Amino acid sequence: MAAIALVALISCKDDKKKTEDEVTITEEKIEEVVTNKAKTLQVALVQKSGSTASGDLEFRELDGVVTLEAKISGLTPGMHAIHIHEKADCSAADGTSTGGHWNPTFAPHGKWGAAEGYHRGDIGNFEADASGDGHITMQTDEWCLGCADETKNVIGKAIIVHAGVDDFTTQPTGNAGGRVSCGGIIE
Repeated sequence: MAAIALVALISCKDDKKKTEDEVTITEEKIEEVVTNKAKTLQVALVQKSGSTASGDLEFRELDGVVTLEAKISGLTPGMHAIHIHEKADCSAADGTSTGGHWNPTFAPHGKWGAAEGYHRGDIGNFEADASGDGHITMQTDEWCLGCADETKNVIGKAIIVHAGVDDFTTQPTGNAGGRVSCGGIIE
C-alpha cells in the first residue's frame, strides 16, 4: 500500500512540473509575440508659408528598423525636399519654429548614406506629380520611436516639406527653399 501511495505522489509531482514547464514556455512565446509587434506613430502635415501642401505620415518601428511613409498633396509639380527638423513646434506661419535640420551627430549636410556625412534628418527628395501629389518611403535603423538614444530618437522632432529640391551640398540646409508643410512628431 505504501509503495502505491509513493508512486502516485511521484507521478503527481511530475505532472505538476510538466504543467509549470508548459506555462513557462507559453509565457516566453507570448513575450516573443509582444516584442515583435510594430510600434506606429501618425503625423499630420499642415500647410505653411501660404501653401496648400498637406498630408499624412506614418512612422513604423519593427525589430530595430523604422519605416517612414509619407503622402503629400497640394504641392507644386516637381521635386521637393523633406527633412526632420529639431523641434516638434509648427506654430510659426513659415515653419521656422521647428529649428534647423535634426543633426545629433554634428555631421555635414548631405545625401542620406553619403560617405562624406549627412544629418539624421536628411531624408532627401521626392517628386510631386502634375496633380501636386507626392509619396516617399524610407527605412533605416538610424532612427527609433521613443528610445533612450537621443542620436536616434525622432520623437519631439518635426517633419518639414520644402518648396524646392535639396542640392545635398549647400550647408547646412541643402538650399531647399521655403517650408511649405510641417508636422510635429509627438506621441
